[in-house]
Amino acid sequence: MSEFYVEQDRELTKKDIAHLIDHTNLKPEATFDDIKKLCDEAKQYGFYSVCVNSFFVPFAKEQLKDSSVKIASVVGFPLGAIDTAAKTFEAERAIRNGADEIDMVINIGALKSKDYRTVEEDIRSVVKAVSPHIVKVIIETCLLSDTEKIIACTIAASAGAQYVKTSTGFGKAGAKAEDVKLMRSVVGKNVGVKAAGGIHTFEEAVAMVKAGASRIGASRSVAIVT
Repeated sequence: MSEFYVEQDRELTKKDIAHLIDHTNLKPEATFDDIKKLCDEAKQYGFYSVCVNSFFVPFAKEQLKDSSVKIASVVGFPLGAIDTAAKTFEAERAIRNGADEIDMVINIGALKSKDYRTVEEDIRSVVKAVSPHIVKVIIETCLLSDTEKIIACTIAASAGAQYVKTSTGFGKAGAKAEDVKLMRSVVGKNVGVKAAGGIHTFEEAVAMVKAGASRIGASRSVAIVT
């Protein structure tokens, strides 16, 4: 398996899927104990990373200091509708505090207003600020038409993002295999696709990979791999 593309005719094991999972807890009520449990589970089951709000990055870094588990921090989450300078600063701080990757929310309102320059500059600013760290752009597919999904993925790739991602998990719907397939068709094999939101079982995770996902975002990760 490559970083950005998984051959879709492979027979995937639970260990394969575990290595693709960003084990996630982005709940506003999450406590330090909850994040410690998240990190412990990531180490135990061999998940690729934990995905946390930026406040918890230093704590997660301490919990994972003797492991290979990476840390992803969300930025501009979950709405994406914050000033680019603020979004960029949050991303820089997260990396400085120990994050390995950034999952940023696209400016959805600007995209739907056809202000594509603002959308691209927003992404490019974050990508440039944290380079060479990976940036995943959350396009929130449930709010977009297929045409808007295509435009969002095209802009994200053009702005230098390494991944496009389906969902925040806070929208009215999560990942759908047909959206993953569409996103993969737009970005090709040199940009990753992350499916996130509403993935609860091993079979659902495999379906997302078969559709083109190279990373899975899940909060029920332990159930997926057991």
